[in-house]
Amino acid sequence: MIDDQAGNGIAWRLNLNKREMMVRVFSRILSTMLIAGCVASLASLAGCAGSVAPEIKRLPERVELSGRFYRGDAYQSGPQVLASMLSQQGIVITPGLLDKPLHLPGGEAQLQQNMQNLAREYGMVVYPLDSNLAALLTQVAAGYPVMVRFTEGSAMWAEPRYAILAGYNRQKQTVLLRAGMNHRELMSFSSFESAFKDAGGWAVLIQNPTQIPAQVDQQRWLKAANDLAQAGQEQAAARAKKALVSQ
Repeated sequence: MIDDQAGNGIAWRLNLNKREMMVRVFSRILSTMLIAGCVASLASLAGCAGSVAPEIKRLPERVELSGRFYRGDAYQSGPQVLASMLSQQGIVITPGLLDKPLHLPGGEAQLQQNMQNLAREYGMVVYPLDSNLAALLTQVAAGYPVMVRFTEGSAMWAEPRYAILAGYNRQKQTVLLRAGMNHRELMSFSSFESAFKDAGGWAVLIQNPTQIPAQVDQQRWLKAANDLAQAGQEQAAARAKKALVSQ
Protein backbone atom coordinates (compact mmCIF):
# COMPACT_ATOMS: atom_id res chain seq x y z
CA MET A 1 0.00 0.00 0.00
CA ILE A 2 2.80 2.31 0.96
CA ASP A 3 4.67 1.39 -2.20
CA ASP A 4 1.58 2.20 -4.24
CA GLN A 5 1.26 5.59 -2.58
CA ALA A 6 4.93 6.32 -3.16
CA GLY A 7 4.60 5.29 -6.77
CA ASN A 8 1.55 7.48 -7.23
CA GLY A 9 3.42 10.38 -5.66
CA ILE A 10 6.37 9.93 -7.97
CA ALA A 11 4.05 9.72 -11.00
CA TRP A 12 2.18 12.84 -9.86
CA ARG A 13 5.48 14.75 -9.53
CA LEU A 14 6.59 13.56 -12.95
CA ASN A 15 3.32 14.71 -14.52
CA LEU A 16 3.63 18.04 -12.73
CA ASN A 17 7.17 18.45 -14.03
CA LYS A 18 5.99 17.62 -17.54
CA ARG A 19 3.23 20.20 -17.31
CA GLU A 20 5.66 22.81 -16.03
CA MET A 21 8.05 22.04 -18.87
CA MET A 22 5.25 22.29 -21.40
CA VAL A 23 4.17 25.64 -19.96
CA ARG A 24 7.74 26.93 -20.16
CA VAL A 25 8.08 25.67 -23.75
CA PHE A 26 4.81 27.32 -24.81
CA SER A 27 5.83 30.51 -23.03
CA ARG A 28 9.10 30.58 -24.92
CA ILE A 29 7.32 29.93 -28.23
CA LEU A 30 4.81 32.68 -27.51
CA SER A 31 7.58 35.11 -26.55
CA THR A 32 9.46 34.28 -29.74
CA MET A 33 6.32 34.85 -31.82
CA LEU A 34 5.64 38.19 -30.12
CA ILE A 35 9.21 39.34 -30.64
CA ALA A 36 9.07 38.26 -34.29
CA GLY A 37 5.79 40.10 -34.72
CA CYS A 38 7.22 43.27 -33.22
CA VAL A 39 10.29 43.06 -35.44
CA ALA A 40 8.08 42.54 -38.49
CA SER A 41 5.92 45.52 -37.52
CA LEU A 42 8.97 47.72 -37.05
CA ALA A 43 10.35 46.57 -40.38
CA SER A 44 7.02 47.32 -42.01
CA LEU A 45 6.95 50.79 -40.51
CA ALA A 46 10.51 51.40 -41.59
CA GLY A 47 9.60 50.25 -45.09
CA CYS A 48 6.66 52.66 -45.19
CA ALA A 49 8.81 55.53 -44.00
CA GLY A 50 11.38 54.75 -46.65
CA SER A 51 8.78 54.60 -49.42
CA VAL A 52 7.96 58.32 -49.27
CA ALA A 53 8.96 60.01 -52.51
CA PRO A 54 12.00 62.31 -52.34
CA GLU A 55 9.81 65.22 -53.53
CA ILE A 56 7.61 64.76 -50.45
CA LYS A 57 10.60 64.58 -48.10
CA ARG A 58 11.63 68.05 -49.24
CA LEU A 59 8.24 69.56 -48.33
CA PRO A 60 7.39 71.18 -44.97
CA GLU A 61 6.64 68.58 -42.33
CA ARG A 62 3.02 69.58 -41.72
CA VAL A 63 0.49 71.78 -43.54
CA GLU A 64 -3.20 72.46 -42.93
CA LEU A 65 -4.97 75.03 -45.09
CA SER A 66 -7.96 77.00 -43.85
CA GLY A 67 -11.02 78.07 -45.80
CA ARG A 68 -14.76 77.63 -46.04
CA PHE A 69 -16.08 74.10 -46.41
CA TYR A 70 -19.64 73.07 -47.24
CA ARG A 71 -20.60 69.67 -45.87
CA GLY A 72 -22.84 67.34 -47.86
CA ASP A 73 -23.07 63.91 -49.45
CA ALA A 74 -25.39 64.68 -52.38
CA TYR A 75 -24.07 64.09 -55.90
CA GLN A 76 -20.77 62.62 -54.65
CA SER A 77 -20.21 65.92 -52.79
CA GLY A 78 -19.36 67.61 -56.09
CA PRO A 79 -21.43 70.80 -55.68
CA GLN A 80 -20.33 71.16 -52.07
CA VAL A 81 -16.64 70.88 -52.93
CA LEU A 82 -16.89 73.17 -55.94
CA ALA A 83 -18.75 75.78 -53.87
CA SER A 84 -16.04 75.52 -51.22
CA MET A 85 -13.29 76.02 -53.79
CA LEU A 86 -15.04 79.00 -55.37
CA SER A 87 -15.74 80.53 -51.96
CA GLN A 88 -12.04 80.36 -51.15
CA GLN A 89 -11.49 82.51 -54.25
CA GLY A 90 -13.82 85.17 -52.91
CA ILE A 91 -16.90 84.19 -54.92
CA VAL A 92 -20.16 84.42 -53.01
CA ILE A 93 -21.80 81.06 -53.63
CA THR A 94 -23.51 78.12 -51.95
CA PRO A 95 -23.87 74.51 -53.14
CA GLY A 96 -27.59 74.92 -53.77
CA LEU A 97 -26.92 77.65 -56.31
CA LEU A 98 -24.79 75.24 -58.34
CA ASP A 99 -27.30 72.44 -58.84
CA LYS A 100 -29.08 74.07 -61.78
CA PRO A 101 -25.94 75.15 -63.74
CA LEU A 102 -24.48 71.68 -63.09
CA HIS A 103 -27.67 70.16 -64.52
CA LEU A 104 -28.52 68.33 -61.32
CA PRO A 105 -30.38 66.14 -60.92
CA GLY A 106 -29.97 64.38 -64.24
CA GLY A 107 -26.44 65.39 -65.19
CA GLU A 108 -24.55 63.14 -62.78
CA ALA A 109 -22.68 61.34 -65.58
CA GLN A 110 -21.20 64.66 -66.79
CA LEU A 111 -20.65 66.13 -63.32
CA GLN A 112 -16.86 66.18 -63.45
CA GLN A 113 -16.72 68.00 -66.78
CA ASN A 114 -19.59 70.30 -65.87
CA MET A 115 -17.84 71.39 -62.67
CA GLN A 116 -14.74 72.37 -64.63
CA ASN A 117 -16.81 74.25 -67.20
CA LEU A 118 -18.68 76.09 -64.47
CA ALA A 119 -15.48 77.05 -62.65
CA ARG A 120 -14.26 78.63 -65.89
CA GLU A 121 -17.52 80.54 -66.25
CA TYR A 122 -16.70 82.11 -62.89
CA GLY A 123 -13.35 83.25 -64.34
CA MET A 124 -11.21 80.57 -62.68
CA VAL A 125 -8.34 78.65 -64.27
CA VAL A 126 -8.80 74.88 -63.99
CA TYR A 127 -5.29 73.46 -63.84
CA PRO A 128 -5.00 69.64 -63.94
CA LEU A 129 -2.36 67.93 -61.82
CA ASP A 130 -0.33 64.78 -62.28
CA SER A 131 -1.92 61.78 -60.59
CA ASN A 132 0.71 61.20 -57.91
CA LEU A 133 0.84 62.17 -54.26
CA ALA A 134 3.97 64.29 -54.55
CA ALA A 135 2.36 66.53 -57.19
CA LEU A 136 -0.71 67.06 -55.01
CA LEU A 137 1.15 67.75 -51.77
CA THR A 138 3.49 70.18 -53.53
CA GLN A 139 0.50 72.40 -54.28
CA VAL A 140 -0.89 72.07 -50.76
CA ALA A 141 2.51 73.05 -49.35
CA ALA A 142 2.39 76.13 -51.59
CA GLY A 143 -0.96 77.13 -50.07
CA TYR A 144 -3.28 75.83 -52.78
CA PRO A 145 -6.12 73.42 -51.90
CA VAL A 146 -6.57 70.61 -54.40
CA MET A 147 -9.88 69.27 -55.64
CA VAL A 148 -9.65 65.49 -55.87
CA ARG A 149 -11.81 62.48 -56.51
CA PHE A 150 -11.32 59.31 -54.49
CA THR A 151 -13.16 56.10 -53.74
CA GLU A 152 -14.76 56.06 -50.30
CA GLY A 153 -15.95 52.92 -48.54
CA SER A 154 -14.89 49.30 -48.27
CA ALA A 155 -14.79 46.13 -50.35
CA MET A 156 -18.46 45.56 -49.57
CA TRP A 157 -19.58 49.09 -50.41
CA ALA A 158 -17.71 51.90 -52.12
CA GLU A 159 -18.49 54.96 -54.20
CA PRO A 160 -16.53 57.87 -55.67
CA ARG A 161 -16.52 61.16 -53.80
CA TYR A 162 -15.11 64.61 -54.45
CA ALA A 163 -13.06 66.24 -51.73
CA ILE A 164 -10.63 69.01 -50.92
CA LEU A 165 -7.10 67.92 -50.16
CA ALA A 166 -6.28 70.57 -47.58
CA GLY A 167 -3.32 69.28 -45.62
CA TYR A 168 -0.89 66.55 -44.75
CA ASN A 169 1.47 65.38 -42.02
CA ARG A 170 4.70 64.08 -43.49
CA GLN A 171 5.94 62.46 -40.28
CA LYS A 172 2.69 60.57 -39.66
CA GLN A 173 2.24 60.00 -43.40
CA THR A 174 -1.37 61.16 -43.43
CA VAL A 175 -3.38 63.47 -45.66
CA LEU A 176 -6.22 65.71 -44.51
CA LEU A 177 -9.37 65.75 -46.62
CA ARG A 178 -12.50 67.83 -46.39
CA ALA A 179 -15.02 65.35 -47.76
CA GLY A 180 -18.71 64.61 -47.40
CA MET A 181 -19.76 65.42 -43.85
CA ASN A 182 -16.19 65.43 -42.53
CA HIS A 183 -14.27 68.65 -42.09
CA ARG A 184 -11.09 66.79 -41.12
CA GLU A 185 -10.89 63.30 -42.56
CA LEU A 186 -7.46 61.77 -42.10
CA MET A 187 -6.14 59.01 -44.35
CA SER A 188 -2.74 57.38 -44.57
CA PHE A 189 -0.64 58.16 -47.63
CA SER A 190 -1.02 54.60 -48.91
CA SER A 191 -4.80 54.43 -48.36
CA PHE A 192 -5.35 57.77 -50.06
CA GLU A 193 -3.13 56.91 -53.02
CA SER A 194 -5.05 53.67 -53.52
CA ALA A 195 -8.46 55.35 -53.22
CA PHE A 196 -7.34 58.24 -55.44
CA LYS A 197 -6.07 55.99 -58.23
CA ASP A 198 -9.10 53.71 -57.91
CA ALA A 199 -11.30 56.71 -58.76
CA GLY A 200 -9.25 57.63 -61.81
CA GLY A 201 -6.45 59.78 -60.38
CA TRP A 202 -8.28 63.04 -61.10
CA ALA A 203 -7.10 66.21 -59.36
CA VAL A 204 -7.26 69.90 -60.29
CA LEU A 205 -6.50 73.34 -58.94
CA ILE A 206 -9.18 75.99 -59.28
CA GLN A 207 -7.10 79.16 -59.41
CA ASN A 208 -7.50 82.86 -59.76
CA PRO A 209 -5.80 83.76 -63.08
CA THR A 210 -2.97 85.48 -61.20
CA GLN A 211 -2.24 82.45 -58.96
CA ILE A 212 0.51 80.49 -60.66
CA PRO A 213 0.79 76.93 -59.30
CA ALA A 214 3.95 75.67 -57.66
CA GLN A 215 6.40 74.17 -60.17
CA VAL A 216 4.00 75.18 -62.93
CA ASP A 217 4.02 73.35 -66.24
CA GLN A 218 3.93 76.33 -68.60
CA GLN A 219 2.27 74.50 -71.50
CA ARG A 220 -0.37 73.07 -69.21
CA TRP A 221 -1.08 76.51 -67.73
CA LEU A 222 -1.34 78.09 -71.20
CA LYS A 223 -3.77 75.38 -72.29
CA ALA A 224 -5.82 75.99 -69.17
CA ALA A 225 -5.83 79.71 -70.00
CA ASN A 226 -7.00 78.94 -73.55
CA ASP A 227 -9.79 76.77 -72.15
CA LEU A 228 -10.77 79.75 -70.01
CA ALA A 229 -10.90 81.97 -73.09
CA GLN A 230 -13.05 79.38 -74.89
CA ALA A 231 -15.51 79.67 -71.99
CA GLY A 232 -15.97 83.37 -72.78
CA GLN A 233 -13.51 84.68 -70.19
CA GLU A 234 -11.00 86.30 -72.54
CA GLN A 235 -9.86 88.97 -70.06
CA ALA A 236 -9.28 86.42 -67.33
CA ALA A 237 -7.36 84.25 -69.80
CA ALA A 238 -5.18 87.21 -70.75
CA ARG A 239 -4.41 87.84 -67.07
CA ALA A 240 -3.44 84.20 -66.65
CA LYS A 241 -0.98 84.37 -69.56
CA LYS A 242 0.45 87.66 -68.32
CA ALA A 243 0.93 86.23 -64.82
CA LEU A 244 2.89 83.32 -66.28
CA VAL A 245 5.23 85.64 -68.18
CA SER A 246 5.81 87.94 -65.18
CA GLN A 247 6.37 85.26 -62.55
